[in-house]
Amino acid sequence: MAFELSPLPYAKDALAPHMSAETIEYHHDKHHRAYVDTLNELVAGTALAERSLEDIISITSKDAAKASIFNNAAQTWNHDFFWRSMRPNGGGEPTDGDLLSRIDRAFGGFDKLREAFAEAAKTEFGSGWAWIILDRGKLKVIKTSNADNPIAHHQVPLVACDVWEHAYYIDYRNRRPDFVAAFLDHLIDWEYAAQNLAHHVARKAA
Repeated sequence: MAFELSPLPYAKDALAPHMSAETIEYHHDKHHRAYVDTLNELVAGTALAERSLEDIISITSKDAAKASIFNNAAQTWNHDFFWRSMRPNGGGEPTDGDLLSRIDRAFGGFDKLREAFAEAAKTEFGSGWAWIILDRGKLKVIKTSNADNPIAHHQVPLVACDVWEHAYYIDYRNRRPDFVAAFLDHLIDWEYAAQNLAHHVARKAA
């Protein structure tokens, strides 16, 4: 089974002006594709070729000898998740009741969540990611370096922001805080976050 580059859930220009078609073309069609292609090369002819991305991430996350496989599998998964974490005319505040109540309990309100997420995204040193996750039933904001992601740590990701330079440099140059603000105010898909939360809650209850 060869892994494939997932199509975008919207047109390449659908997130403009907050994320340009040029950024998405380079990010999705070149960077993301390179992770997929490299992963296929690394697992070809091995038992991992028949496993899911999630399985490969879990299996290789603690194995230094398989770091290259982990990095490319995780980055393939991370990018699939990142594209779905955004939508045209996104941003603002969530409306889902369960998500909002969990935000209130964990952070003391949406403004505090937004502040924590922006801080995590802005202060991740070098390349990495900012996430809203569910960890043992509680919402948290975390940041991870390079390809690392929550599922490698048995956490449930709800939404993610890519803060590698290739995510924003065409549109924002070195102004990562401006990119993060645009992500939160205009791009983040809270409905997707709520769906991920609801899916996890339903699975736990089953």
